[in-house]
Amino acid sequence: MSETKKFMYINRHAPHGTVYAHEGLEVVLIGAAFEQDVCMAFIGDGVFQLKQDQDTSEAGMKNFSPAYRALGDYEVNKLYVERESLQERGLSEADLMPLTWEDEDDDWAEKPSIRVVSRAEMSDLLEEQDVILNF
Repeated sequence: MSETKKFMYINRHAPHGTVYAHEGLEVVLIGAAFEQDVCMAFIGDGVFQLKQDQDTSEAGMKNFSPAYRALGDYEVNKLYVERESLQERGLSEADLMPLTWEDEDDDWAEKPSIRVVSRAEMSDLLEEQDVILNF
């Protein structure tokens, strides 16, 4: 029996203006549908992907941010946000979407998916992964 590989998807780009964020989210959902052990990291401008109340109406682009709410349904419940990236962009944890997942081992209790970690902790998390994909 083979061991499950750990996949980390790193999101470094703002949510709009390029295809990286949207395509990264689609790849994560596909991987999770195939029962990969998936986690996501948000670094640099990637932290804007999880900002709540995004409004893309003036940009004329589709707002795909509500799709992040589906991550918990796909058992993607480890979303790591780099604290320093938030601070450097004038954001705090309170600015992020309230994403949750239901823990079946804890009577389906809703638990937060987003974990804000330091740059050093993010480095440690990256070291633990088998596969790292950048978007």
